[in-house]
Amino acid sequence: MKINKDSLTVIKKRSGWQIIDFQELIEYRDLFFFLVWRDIKALYAQTIMGFSWAIIQPLIQILMFSIIFGKVAKISTDGIPYILFSSVAIIPWTYMSQSMTVSSQSLVQGSALLGKIYFPRLIFPIAPILSKLVDFGFSIAIILGLMLYYRILPTWNLLCFPLFFIMMVSIPAGVGLWLSSLAIRFRDVKHAMPFFVRMLIYTAPIVYSASSIPEKYRIIYSLNPIVGVIEGYRACLLGTPFPWLYIWPGMITAAVLLISGAYYFKRMEQILVDVI
Repeated sequence: MKINKDSLTVIKKRSGWQIIDFQELIEYRDLFFFLVWRDIKALYAQTIMGFSWAIIQPLIQILMFSIIFGKVAKISTDGIPYILFSSVAIIPWTYMSQSMTVSSQSLVQGSALLGKIYFPRLIFPIAPILSKLVDFGFSIAIILGLMLYYRILPTWNLLCFPLFFIMMVSIPAGVGLWLSSLAIRFRDVKHAMPFFVRMLIYTAPIVYSASSIPEKYRIIYSLNPIVGVIEGYRACLLGTPFPWLYIWPGMITAAVLLISGAYYFKRMEQILVDVI
């Protein structure tokens, strides 16, 4: 059978200097949407509670932390009710931790598709970051309910919420780009990730207040971008003053993490199929 070469379309990776080819991602938006929608449906497929789990899981954690750290350990919260203090931190933390975990294994789990056809490999680690936003949107209802219960009204601080939302998404995106690339070559990432996430929760002011950190360590402490997200969310939603000392260094770290992760991912993208 003779094939007409004029009827063939060759799909290949574009060359260019930019770290992320946004035009290419737009061209593959249908695949992008499909993978995001697949992750959303697969997460709660054949479950009785469905999307209710997006609220139940963080709610149970909030209640446990409120009892253990609020009632028993009596951790200082700078005058904020502990259940509200912890919920504003646990909900963005839950999103970031789950997104990092799923994104780090995205290339390994999608390895069967990688060698068959070309498409932007960046879609794989980014799709879980977007699909997890659905859970985050549902769990925000917990914070809104507690704010109504304690009669806390929004302030002008809420205008800065988009800034910290972008920062919250950037952190798992940067970590996911780094770890998904490394997981292709080093399968240890899969085993180390749960331990890493469990330890990471204690490096941010989730169960305790950032004001309890000794002053001489605060600059180093604030380099953790999760600290800036948590403190920014508390200021936006609860109306407390913005602790910029904890926020600006974390923003810089988040930007460096995202840019360097994208750069490393692009370098590894050329050999993904060979080493997977």
